Formats: sequence, structure tokens, C-alpha cells
Amino acid sequence: EFFGLPYSNDMWPVAYDGKPWEDTSFWRAKYPPLPLYNGNKVTKIIKTLEDQSELTTLYTERAVKFINENKQRPFFLYLAHSMVHVPVAASAKFKGKSGAGLFGDVMEEVDWSVGEVMKALKRNGLAGNTLVIFTSDNGPWLTFGNHAGNTGGLREGKGTAWDGGLKVPCIMHWPGKIKPGTICHNLASTMDVLPTVAGICNAKLPAKKIDGVNISDLLYGKPGADPRNEFVYYYDRNNLKAIRKGNWKLVFPCVSQTYNKPGATGKDGFPGKYSTDSVQLALYDLNTDPGEDRDIKEQYPQIVKQLTVIADRYRKEIGDGLTNQTGAEVRPAAKIQ
Repeated sequence: EFFGLPYSNDMWPVAYDGKPWEDTSFWRAKYPPLPLYNGNKVTKIIKTLEDQSELTTLYTERAVKFINENKQRPFFLYLAHSMVHVPVAASAKFKGKSGAGLFGDVMEEVDWSVGEVMKALKRNGLAGNTLVIFTSDNGPWLTFGNHAGNTGGLREGKGTAWDGGLKVPCIMHWPGKIKPGTICHNLASTMDVLPTVAGICNAKLPAKKIDGVNISDLLYGKPGADPRNEFVYYYDRNNLKAIRKGNWKLVFPCVSQTYNKPGATGKDGFPGKYSTDSVQLALYDLNTDPGEDRDIKEQYPQIVKQLTVIADRYRKEIGDGLTNQTGAEVRPAAKIQ
């Protein structure tokens, strides 16, 4: 079953001040009304920021209802909150309460939502037999300034192949399986959730090759486990912008979005100006330099060579727009007949 928006909550004909666009020729003004779906039926049109402020509560109530109704059988719940994606909006019970501005209010409401889900699991006797994963899809959209959060010292943000754009928090809870208080430093991706959950449930994976790997050994704390040792950093037009192996990250020459130029960050829901920067070949040790600001390619030419060979392998498999290569394993996008 499905309950929610069919796409991002900023894809609506409403300006950054919460009012309809005055310039109707602007491309954002041409978005259709934003529908809230229950199954295949539209139950409401999201027209205002006040409407958006209700979404976190509505999603939470539906999630709890789903747990209550399916407590007697195995279930999978995917709760993808619209918040804290812009435009951010907090309900009346949280607005102005955090002391950290609207973004802080919205974060507190998401925290409340997680608490309600956990209480529903406990109330139904499911907390001890449920894997709970809390994570995000990308780093903060720094274009929106104080409505975007921060990266905790990582470089750049959403829309880039720097770790500020791709590295996100991930907290997992599974009593009896995941040891409480443990920290995992291994590389993993949200692409790995599907094969991991499938492996835990003894379910079959898709017949065609996918990019995720089973990281259950990391959850179990198995000594020496390292199921994903390599990672490919792609962004825009199928461009290979970086390759990672272990703690090493090799960045390739390209053009990248940047938030480090004047006017690049906005305020109070209004975005800054998009800026770009030319990126040069660089090597980083993310173990000692998580902020990616110390290029050490001259000190480790053998590592540069090793990662370049790995990158060339991926270029042959999945292509690279920067070098005009078509990947041998690229499949055409699916189409509904």
C-alpha cells in the first residue's frame, strides 16, 4: 500500500515565500498541483506551507496504523518523510519550540516521528524482532542556508560528488543481532539495503544484476567483514567523478557545483545562486582527511595508479560521460507499454 506524495515536495507551483509564483512563465510555476495519494486516489491537494506542515504527522499516523494492522505477520515499512527537504514546515505542536529555528523545529518533529514508530513496535511486541534503519538520501542542500542543516565538516553538500553531498548518518537498531553502541567504519550504501534485507529474509534477488551488496556481516559485527570495499561516485550525465577503495578516494577532473562562492547560500527558505568550480585530479585519505582538503597524489602515485585501473574497469562496465564511454552493462530505461 502507498500513502504520500508521488515526488519531491518542492515540485509544486508555489514560490519560496509560500505564495503562488507571480511570474507564471517561470518553469517552477508550471508544476501541476501537488497531490497527496492514498493508494491510487488523490485525497488532498497540497497548496500551502500550512498543508506541508501536516505531512510529518500524517505519515507518522499512517506508519503506526500499518504496524498495528500487520503485527501478526512479517512486514516491510518504508517511511520516507518529505521533511527535512525544502520547503521545510513544522506543525503547530513543534513550530518555534526547538530554539534552533524552523529547521530545528522540523528536525524535532522527525525525531518525534521516529519515537512514535518505535513505541508502536514496542507496544505490539515487535521491537525485539525488527530491524530498524534510520538514514537519509543525500547530504544537506546548502543552497538553502539555514533551511539545509550542515555536513559536520565534510566538503560541499548535495549535488556534488564530495562526501558532504553523499555521506549521510545511518543508525541501525536490531536487538540480539546488532550489538548496542557499536560504530561501523566500513563503506556502505543505501543501494545495499535491498540485498541485505533480502539476504536476512532468505528472499531471492532480482534476476538482473544490481549494484547493491549484502552488508549483513557488518550488522552482525563479523570480524574482518568488508563486503563493499569499492565505491563509484557518479553525478550528472553519467559522469564518473571519483572512485573509492577503502579509505582512499581519487577525484577526477570535472566541473562541480560549489557552495564556496559569494551568494551561493540563501536564507529562510530562499535559495542562493548556483555556482560551479573546476576540479582537478586529487587523492584523499578519508581516514585522516574526511574534509577532503589535503591532496596527497604526489606522495602516493602507486595508489593513484591502482585506483585509476579500478576506475577504468567501471568505465567499461557502466560508462563515463567525461571520457565519452558507453558501458557494456548499461541497460536501457524501463518503459511501461
